Amino acid sequence: MLTTFKATATKLPEGLQVEAQSRGFKILMDEPQDLGGTDKGMNPVEALLCALGACQSIVAAAFADAYNFSYKELYVELEGDLDPDGFMGLADVRSGFQEIRFVMHFKTTESQEKAEAFAAFIEKTCPVGDCLANGVKLVQSGVVRH
Repeated sequence: MLTTFKATATKLPEGLQVEAQSRGFKILMDEPQDLGGTDKGMNPVEALLCALGACQSIVAAAFADAYNFSYKELYVELEGDLDPDGFMGLADVRSGFQEIRFVMHFKTTESQEKAEAFAAFIEKTCPVGDCLANGVKLVQSGVVRH
């Protein structure tokens, strides 16, 4: 059974600022000044990295007991390589990330092998990671003029 999640993104008057919201929660996004923004918030690709790390962290918390894995703390370091010339239209290169790398840091007494197995489970189970690794069909449902 599919569950549909919904969000909106609204361009704000100042610079490149955008207010994104879902279920009443809001995020202000922007671009750094060197990319034409006002640097009032993270940009969408930074938010994408955060979404991946957050999703991995949520999967870990949700499944640790079932996986019989205990930990006191988890944080995920993420980085991605993107050529801004693609976004700026200055070169014929991909606009998005070419690679995303992450490291999961567990504070745990579990063995390295068990931590690696749990990390592999997290990677396989994370919905955001699945979208990034396997692609997702993007469908423009229309354009509405007001």
